[in-house]
Amino acid sequence: MNMKRNVGILIFDNAEVLDFAGPFEVFAVTSELNNFELFNVFTVSEKLDPISAVNGLSVNPTYSYKDCPHIDILIISGGFGARKQVHNKNTLSWIQNAHQQTEYTISICSGAMLLGTLGLLDNKPYCTHHEVYEDMIKMVPTGIPKKQERFFGTDKMYTSGGISAGIDLSFHIVEKLHGNKIAQKTAKYMEYNRTP
Repeated sequence: MNMKRNVGILIFDNAEVLDFAGPFEVFAVTSELNNFELFNVFTVSEKLDPISAVNGLSVNPTYSYKDCPHIDILIISGGFGARKQVHNKNTLSWIQNAHQQTEYTISICSGAMLLGTLGLLDNKPYCTHHEVYEDMIKMVPTGIPKKQERFFGTDKMYTSGGISAGIDLSFHIVEKLHGNKIAQKTAKYMEYNRTP
């Protein structure tokens, strides 16, 4: 019997919209098409105040760091705001604690900077947005950039390239957990052509 997994998506001011909305759609629609039994998808931010994503989209987080339930799959958004979050001790501490309990920890786009700041990418391969590799190489000198890949994973940690690559990575995780048939059913419903 499959366990219903909690998918927590970290958002913050100036998060890239598709970084969180893309994975949200993949996991939520997959659950919707399967009697809402597979995933419980929600957003998390430092506080419950609305965040202003890139280009001004206002989003109400479901949970704050203080009241967030257990997370099985943690998704860390990127975007310009990630650069500020690497200096936010509350965010870094929350990610560190959540990561210890997750089945998968995933970064989208420049969200990799947060994993890098925590030392979680030391000596590990990773992907990020093509304009962020230069910064990442300074932040994580021992990391192994995978610039040609859309996403890459080792053990329970996955990173993806920019923006739309997070959708491909989300489908990859759905397929790992529930098989190709369920992943393809979601892709067909979303009219999304998956990148192999």
